[in-house]
Amino acid sequence: MPGRELVGLRVAITAFFALDGFIFSGWVVRIPDIKHQTHASAGALGLALLGVSAGAVLTMTMTGRLCRRYGSHPVTVVCMAVLALSVALPPLTRSVAALGAVLLLFGAAYGGVNVAFNSAAVDLVAAVRRPIMPSFHAAFSLGGMVGAGLGGLVAGHLSPTRHLLGITVVGLLVTAVAGRALLRYEPPAADRARPPAAGEDPAPRGGRRGLVVVFGLVALCTAYGEGAMADWGALHLKQDLTASAGTAAAGYACFTLAMTIGRLTGSALLARLGRARTVIAGGSVATAGMLLGSLAPSLWAALAGFAVTGLGLANLFPVAVERAGALAGPSGVAVASTLGYGGMLLGPPTIGFMADWFSLPTALTSVAALAAVAAVIGVATRRVMNG
Repeated sequence: MPGRELVGLRVAITAFFALDGFIFSGWVVRIPDIKHQTHASAGALGLALLGVSAGAVLTMTMTGRLCRRYGSHPVTVVCMAVLALSVALPPLTRSVAALGAVLLLFGAAYGGVNVAFNSAAVDLVAAVRRPIMPSFHAAFSLGGMVGAGLGGLVAGHLSPTRHLLGITVVGLLVTAVAGRALLRYEPPAADRARPPAAGEDPAPRGGRRGLVVVFGLVALCTAYGEGAMADWGALHLKQDLTASAGTAAAGYACFTLAMTIGRLTGSALLARLGRARTVIAGGSVATAGMLLGSLAPSLWAALAGFAVTGLGLANLFPVAVERAGALAGPSGVAVASTLGYGGMLLGPPTIGFMADWFSLPTALTSVAALAAVAAVIGVATRRVMNG
């Protein structure tokens, strides 16, 4: 594929990553309004929100098969169109049961598009032979920041129905433009999960499957930390360090901003250090940062720890998904994404149970422990990760 076409393909895939973050964050900032509208208790809302997670996990593996059959580019466009349409549905519900049902559809589309465009990105990374995977995830983070910021600005002026309908319109327009460019090209790299050639030892295929799971565990360790920071970071600052509501909210902002910066510089870091050393360094930095963020007696030290944690975790998920995809194609991306999303589901309730048994600061050290596990995996798989 000529260089100009590769650039066009990269722009199109980047647009889908950014749009995904924009749509998801737009929904998240309206959750309090939807809760009020449906008269849901906190527990009932939690059950309804599980629809997003359940839908995503159920469709991720199936999406890997669809990408094999039809190609990652068409699947990306279809799933993104469904995601854009489904984000307008929650404000139309008037009961928790109806909300859970539409969130199941929203989650299915969200999980599907994440597997599909990550598979497309893996193919492009293999074609350009440069470590550009973090740039796509940086686009997701930037899209999320724009969506959350815009949502905060319009929340007092637009109803959830109008706001999310506007996101649907934007989503469909971007999907039409970027999708046209994406569908113009075939994936530039052949599927790496091919059957063994004549005379080739098939044993490595079993080893590849095991390694895909191992890289999925790196994604799980990273997503566990992201989920924990989103749900418990602000509470820790407010409850344990007596921060004001505004300062407590700034804690997660520090984390996400640092993660975005880490991903924007991730390609250069990978080119300089290689994948294995990036994972080892990132896991080690995140371990130190989260120990500081969870155990420091000073508010400002905790905020610094949150930022350091974001920098450390920034590139672990992109590297894990790229390696899993390089080994097993869309199915590898599906496995790593499913495990990663499972980590995001596992994090918040696990932190909650541990906080009840011990304390919230102690519970948050589990983020540091799993970041250390990711670093150890980087050491153990150094040769394959750099392959």
